Amino acid sequence: MPSEDQDDYVYDEDSGEWLSAAELAQRRAAADSIEVRDAVGNLLADGDQVILIKDLDVKGAGQTLKRGTVIAAIRLTGDAQEIDCKYPGIKGLVLRAEFVRKR
Repeated sequence: MPSEDQDDYVYDEDSGEWLSAAELAQRRAAADSIEVRDAVGNLLADGDQVILIKDLDVKGAGQTLKRGTVIAAIRLTGDAQEIDCKYPGIKGLVLRAEFVRKR
């Protein structure tokens, strides 16, 4: 009868190693996390405030967001270059990280 402190080992095809199931799950979770960086290289996270570094024409809204506009409470989308934002008068605003910097 196996003891409870033994861990199951599984073969990781990516590395070619036998790893404990817990370690493999930890490696995969780290690989799934995407780092989103702003125009100057700062790491962005959900809830951060950002400032636009360039005037941006918003497609479909007929509006221009000016340089220096503060966008509060961003959300990461899972794409390394896109952030989801809320701004009064514009629904479904998605900005590219290269046009913002962290406040």
